[in-house]
Amino acid sequence: MRNLSKSLQISSTLLRSSVTHKPLSSSLTSLSSSEPLISQDPISESSLPNQSPISNDFNEGYSSIPISQNHQNPTNFSHGINGLLSSKDPPSAMEYFKWAEKQPGFGEGVDSFCLLLHNFMGLEGQQCAVKELVSTQNFPDAKTVIRGLNDCSNRFGFDLDSRIYNYLLCGFIKTGRIEDSISCVEWMLENKIDLWVSYLNDLIYELGIQRKMIKEAKELYDKVFCKGNVVNGGTVRIMMKACLKDGNPSEADRYFRLARDKGVELDPAAFSCAIVAVSQKPDSNAACELLMEMKEKGWVPSEGTYTQTIIACVKQRNLMEALRLKDEMVSCGKPMNLVVATTLMKGYCVSGDLESALGLFAKLDEYELSPNNITFSVLIDGCCINGNMEKASELYDQMIEKGIEPSVYNVNSMIKGFLKARLFEKAYEMFNKAAESGLVDDSSLNSLLSCLCKDGNMDEAQKFWGMALQCGIEPNLQNYNNLILGYCRKGNVAMAHSMYVEMIGKGLNPNVFTFTILINGHFKKGEVDKALNLFDEMSDQRIDCTDHTYNTMIGGLCKHGKTSLARNMLENFIKEANFVPSCMTYNSIVGGLIKEGDLDSALSVYNEMGENGVSPDICTYTIFIDAFRKSNNFDLALKMQNEMISKGLELDITAYGTLIDGCCKRRDMESACKLFNELCKSGLSPNIYIYNNMISGYRNLNNMEVALSFQKKMTEQGVLCDLETYTTLIDGLLKEDKLKSALEFYDDMVEKGIRPDKITYTVLVKGLCKKGKLENARNFFKEMEEKGVTPNSLIYNALVAGYFREGNLPEAFKLYDEMLERGLTPDKMTFDFLMNANFKPGYQSSRTSSDMPIFCKEALA
Repeated sequence: MRNLSKSLQISSTLLRSSVTHKPLSSSLTSLSSSEPLISQDPISESSLPNQSPISNDFNEGYSSIPISQNHQNPTNFSHGINGLLSSKDPPSAMEYFKWAEKQPGFGEGVDSFCLLLHNFMGLEGQQCAVKELVSTQNFPDAKTVIRGLNDCSNRFGFDLDSRIYNYLLCGFIKTGRIEDSISCVEWMLENKIDLWVSYLNDLIYELGIQRKMIKEAKELYDKVFCKGNVVNGGTVRIMMKACLKDGNPSEADRYFRLARDKGVELDPAAFSCAIVAVSQKPDSNAACELLMEMKEKGWVPSEGTYTQTIIACVKQRNLMEALRLKDEMVSCGKPMNLVVATTLMKGYCVSGDLESALGLFAKLDEYELSPNNITFSVLIDGCCINGNMEKASELYDQMIEKGIEPSVYNVNSMIKGFLKARLFEKAYEMFNKAAESGLVDDSSLNSLLSCLCKDGNMDEAQKFWGMALQCGIEPNLQNYNNLILGYCRKGNVAMAHSMYVEMIGKGLNPNVFTFTILINGHFKKGEVDKALNLFDEMSDQRIDCTDHTYNTMIGGLCKHGKTSLARNMLENFIKEANFVPSCMTYNSIVGGLIKEGDLDSALSVYNEMGENGVSPDICTYTIFIDAFRKSNNFDLALKMQNEMISKGLELDITAYGTLIDGCCKRRDMESACKLFNELCKSGLSPNIYIYNNMISGYRNLNNMEVALSFQKKMTEQGVLCDLETYTTLIDGLLKEDKLKSALEFYDDMVEKGIRPDKITYTVLVKGLCKKGKLENARNFFKEMEEKGVTPNSLIYNALVAGYFREGNLPEAFKLYDEMLERGLTPDKMTFDFLMNANFKPGYQSSRTSSDMPIFCKEALA
């Protein structure tokens, strides 16, 4: 639009006189900086308007619209101005505006819009009128119209009213002009114009909730709040809801606490929203505190507020508080709802109280509630986890009877429950039925394979695999990784590798987990070259390693005597891949060096750890303690133990076991008992390895009374005797001529399904032979042969010596011949008996020199 004052050459006096409608007093003062910046009453028009200073940012670059000398009818312009300023109602003013725009000389620009905006301030229905004006096709952007208002107020002599800017803001919001709305608010804040809080709330709601422009909403809120402007509870609540919708409950909680700390008056709705926020974190303590604060203020929390707090309590396993809140909610007249009931059932199931969960389910009719799919899912899952598959099946059928379609989650829960209960046929049946209904997919298969492979049940895993393929389920990478992992754990690396080949054949690319699993499997089988080849293959495919992959490589090489190669690879990993070695990495190298007998280099690596800022852990110290113990340097082992304790590290069960083993082997049972008692006081429970060491230590001291007391103690603590325990006890009792007790332990061992091995039979035969119980010894000898246990030279020597002592030379020579046939060598005692026997009358002639072993012939010669 052309500049009206200059194009018509109308004097400022004439222009002022043409402004016939000035609804507000012209004797207005500028806004004081001490006045509130946001009005709490956007509707009131009784307050005096303020002439606002205009920011330089908006005036910068703004120039008057070019002057045109081509106007033919200045009178029309004067009439137009008077018409715009004197129309008595918004519709008339708008009609006049539309008419005037079409008249000659009434060109494009902002003056007519600004004059009309000013006129609307004194008329009824001005808010709607401004909205209609803003929605017109040619209405300028916020910065242009604000500059225009400032210019017109100077030229036409009317005062600017804060209502103009607030209604302008409202118009921008209602017409969806969000950028203009933000610009308008920013200008009002900079120039300290009263900003009506209801319009601010509308804008933040539009940004944060309707349009999901959470970043812009936060920036606007922070600008208003940080400039000292007063927001109300509604503003805070809208910001909190926007944060919750954005999935950020912590940020919602922050806005609430910041507003409360600044003294913003918050209503019950704001508190309820805050409870929702902290409940979602979850922080049940904060939720309960806010709930208590609401009650202290005399407010009665809503049913939804109670529900959210109960959910938070259950999530954090505070079931007692959740039940108390449920009772409080009902006592306040709030009805029990299905969400609360289902949540409490979940809490019972998680705490292992399935009976109470089912009891609450049975009471739903009393509360006039009907279970939904979530309720059934919670209970079915709870029954499956607690092994009550009969009830789980009953609930599953009941859900279907009620017309509730089972989900993939329900099917997976049932199948996992059947698998856990070893009801494989039921699991197959469930899988087949679900497959017919389309309720299984690759994720279902993956959860099943994961469960079975984790337990090492690969036969069943393979059955499900075949069934899934028949159902048309396309296996994914996770499925193959689970199978490969399962086969590697079972030691069947060849089958794992075949699954790897099959996976590639189906166009699935292996990832770092696939390679790491296979590499680890090959190392466990001792197939170092295959592991190295796979690592090279992974590198060729440019697959980035994880720290677990690097540690697998280093650990595998160290275990197989290639520590030097492992150290070289570690240097490359650090340089080329920025790998940061952990304590686990160094422990592998230390263990490898010690295994190779290079204790000095191991200590050097230990010092290197400290230099690189890596603190040794329990495992590090245990490795060294064990090494010092094996090298009979127990003083250094104790020194290492003291260093570990000085660094605040507590011994774990492995460290205690290593130290106790060392003490027992040195026959220092006093120190062993001290460590054992220390272990028990620390809250750890001795394992079978530690008990066996203590029993063996006292057996070596021929103190079977104390040895048996440890056996009794371990049994009382639920630690079952193993083959080593029984063998040690039998050996000790036989040495003390307690044959009956020894044989009772043997019978107990067999009764419990523990098969004696070669060492057990050796202990029995030798012990019985020494005590002259050759018949018993011979029976055990026969028994071991029947059970497929091959006798060793110790057993034969013991029997031969026993028969020589009894004078039963034929049986002694018979066993001797049998021993030679098995390729076993007689010991010195047997040799002495043989030499003596050959010089006895009646025996020398019966055995020729060709029957004698070489060393006997040489002796006779």
